[in-house]
Amino acid sequence: MKQDTDQDLIDKTLQGHSHAFGVLVERYQNFVFTIILRMVKQREAAEEIAQDSFVKAYEKLATFEGRSKFSSWLYSIAYRKALDYIKQQRRKVAHTDIEQLSDVAMDGVENGLQQLIVKEKKELIQQCIMQLSETNAALLTFYYFEDLSVREISEITELSEDNIKIRMFRGRKELYSLLAPHIKNTDVHHGKAI
Repeated sequence: MKQDTDQDLIDKTLQGHSHAFGVLVERYQNFVFTIILRMVKQREAAEEIAQDSFVKAYEKLATFEGRSKFSSWLYSIAYRKALDYIKQQRRKVAHTDIEQLSDVAMDGVENGLQQLIVKEKKELIQQCIMQLSETNAALLTFYYFEDLSVREISEITELSEDNIKIRMFRGRKELYSLLAPHIKNTDVHHGKAI
């Protein structure tokens, strides 16, 4: 049996078949929750924001024009809802002093991350991502876990592509500083940046 495309499900939802939107929710709920959790860092708040994001998407579905993928449109809603929550909370995020990392140490980022992945340290990486600033956590998640392009991330976040590249560079440096104590036997002279 052929799986309905996102557009098929959108059309059915707009025709009054609410169960079709439920399929979209099932399809995207895990990633929407993950990106929000990485931004707000509180499970209960992330669950509520994810639910609010899907409610807003349902209410605004008729305005979806299809210029981008449905997933990008939905992630944009979730991203903005998470930012709204963060602004409401007026949390202050502690930042690691990433400017102190040497260029030589940065050379080991890719090699170190590959070593961690090979050793099945995905959980450690995710825990470290949770310690990043909200925006950096979201950008790295979009890029590395959802395989979105910088252009797609720009559409979701409404940040310029140059700004995204700068923030991702800083996010990778910050991530490396969090991962560095866990990386063993890494040749930091021959690696590449992520």
